[in-house]
Amino acid sequence: MMISPTVRGRVLAKRLYQLREQAGYTQTAAAAGLDWKQSKVSRIEAREQKVSVADAHALAAFYDVTKTERDLLVTLARDSKKQGWWQSYGDVMPTWFDTYVGMEAEASSLMTYESEFIPGLLQTADYARATTKATVLDADVEEIDRQVELRLQRQQRLRGSDALTLWAIISEAALRRPVGGQAVLHEQLIHLVALAEQPNITVQVMPFAAAGHPALGPFVLLSYPEEWHPDVVYLETQAGAQWVEEPVQVRKFCVVTEHLRAHAMDPSDSVRALRERVGDLGRDVQSVASVEQKRRTR
Repeated sequence: MMISPTVRGRVLAKRLYQLREQAGYTQTAAAAGLDWKQSKVSRIEAREQKVSVADAHALAAFYDVTKTERDLLVTLARDSKKQGWWQSYGDVMPTWFDTYVGMEAEASSLMTYESEFIPGLLQTADYARATTKATVLDADVEEIDRQVELRLQRQQRLRGSDALTLWAIISEAALRRPVGGQAVLHEQLIHLVALAEQPNITVQVMPFAAAGHPALGPFVLLSYPEEWHPDVVYLETQAGAQWVEEPVQVRKFCVVTEHLRAHAMDPSDSVRALRERVGDLGRDVQSVASVEQKRRTR
């Protein structure tokens, strides 16, 4: 499993906050006991300052934690200082998305609902380029190429011995929206059918004919193998991102997920519907190509 400094840093900050609360200290009292400035404790818990291994040892001793807890804090502090491969794309990646990619890098399973586009982890290069052009309005050609490269690199999580388990529920609208043109969408859906046959990937189509469902928009539910990292939900808009981490709220999204799975076509019917859509698009693409050929030969 890939070590994500983003995941480790977030977990470390949250655990340190919880340990201080459990010990009954305010930030000011903890800082005084450690002979630190109060602002240092505040920045550490707000994930605005990384925790050194020495600081992790000091905090563990001050909060009088068990050896197991101390070892975990030290490991998290050490790992949070490493660089993730995605951080080399910082020139084209906003901070809030850097956080998401870091969280995605270490997730063991991911459930996503997408209403407008094919999910990024399942996109072809041409479809990714077309969606980037459509949604990142101020990007130049070089920036678009870099963002497409980043998306394709993220897809490596779907391969290998520790491959991410992905469950994608996709609105029928995304299968009909000709992002990049009919030919690009045709190739994208052929690619999607092939991916849906992989054992770690499940695809469901939410048809227009389905009854109403509780999802108000796209979201991603990320799960982790370690017991110390709870599930989290990621919501994205043009203005940035929102993380849902409170257990009660996350459970609501888990319920929504179950409803979506129940309302969508089952996986085998979804693949059948995808193949039918591929066939329809293939005929459309051939028809357009034939008309274009006739025009050129006149």
